Amino acid sequence: MDILALIPQFGGLIYTIVAFVVALSVIVAVHEYGHYIVGRWSGIHAEVFSIGFGPVLFSRRDRHGTRWQIAALPFGGYVKFLGDADAASGKDEAAMLEAAQDPARLRRTMHGAPLWARAATVAAGPAFNFVMSIAVFAAIFMLRGVATDPLTVGEMRPLPDAAAYQLQADDEVLAIAGLPTPSFDDPAAWNDFTAAIPRERVLDYTVRRDETEMTVTGPYLMPPLVVQVAPRSAAMDIDMKAGDVIVSMDGAPVFAFEQLKEAVEASDGAPLALGVWRDGEVLDFVLAPRRTDEPAADGGFSSQWRIGIVGGMAFVPATHAAGPVQALTGAVVQTWDIIRGSLSGLWHMLTGAISTCNISGPIGIAEASGAMASQGAQSFVWFIAVLSTAVGLLNLFPIPALDGGHLVFYAYEAVAGKPPSDRALRILMAIGISLILTLMIFALGNDLFC
Repeated sequence: MDILALIPQFGGLIYTIVAFVVALSVIVAVHEYGHYIVGRWSGIHAEVFSIGFGPVLFSRRDRHGTRWQIAALPFGGYVKFLGDADAASGKDEAAMLEAAQDPARLRRTMHGAPLWARAATVAAGPAFNFVMSIAVFAAIFMLRGVATDPLTVGEMRPLPDAAAYQLQADDEVLAIAGLPTPSFDDPAAWNDFTAAIPRERVLDYTVRRDETEMTVTGPYLMPPLVVQVAPRSAAMDIDMKAGDVIVSMDGAPVFAFEQLKEAVEASDGAPLALGVWRDGEVLDFVLAPRRTDEPAADGGFSSQWRIGIVGGMAFVPATHAAGPVQALTGAVVQTWDIIRGSLSGLWHMLTGAISTCNISGPIGIAEASGAMASQGAQSFVWFIAVLSTAVGLLNLFPIPALDGGHLVFYAYEAVAGKPPSDRALRILMAIGISLILTLMIFALGNDLFC
């Protein structure tokens, strides 16, 4: 065996694990901080705030009496409130407090706090995950900016025949092949515009340059350019990279992303030979498209053959800074779209409309973390925000042992005037833990066999 050949794989594994731990730790820290800070505001004392489980690597106690710690197993975390069962020993401190008949101290426990305080503390974890996602998306929108109107060339992307084009940076694109350029604010008009552009390698662009209107040559607007590679995809498996340009497929030249898409969809999963231009050199790859379930315009899902790349325009559009209101609005819409898409996907999986292989476990999430981290800091931070929304949503499911299950118990208490019996709680919690473990095993099986 060639030991040296394993070094890049080992390095990639370490990189993936580190990216996964960082992503998970950030999301867990935000989630648990939501529980902690709202609990503290509500008069509930937190004894321990832990990132990770197992042996404690570092800890300190703050002026509020809470021990903040980092533990050796960085795959989760918890907040231990006064009165909770001890995570290590299992001692039920609440029973001792109640026996002591100390009302003031009992009020500082999770069990002895008013219903509103308990409900707010539990709901704060998922809520903070959503707030974090919105804040991250808004920050990225403000940093990245929004495309200017009219469409303006920010910079030309490297293309195989870039020297043949006259289009250049700062040109205001008024029309392409005689078709007036619509506003980005009208997605439907923009989609109609891109679909109507003649499929030709070289197009006439009507531009305004230095206050003068002129016609120049430019590339097809949507070339077979790789802007992003999807995690756990056929393209990722052959190590395609952002900036690659696919110039041929099965020996036939391609210059439009639609040509590539049509060929992939018609392949029925058969392997495709790709010629890929990268930094002035053409590389040969072979990959087999994979079935992918995608959201459809009607709210459902459709199954298509895909290789796992995201395309883009032949140039980077010029942008202007997004204002706080515009960025925040876009961030809320983005977060809501993730929630809606996740719920729709779950429903379609339950009804058998799409494959349950869409559920990823820890291995799949770790691979996605490493893949997104390898594509740059912005992609990785965006992925963390998406995952944070998913974690917040998952925790709101009405399953005992999750935050949503506790909120259901509190709703019952509010209606019935008393909490569920201890026996009922034990049975329901056992059922909830069993469901969660079953889901984890199922997701892990998907990671290994789907």
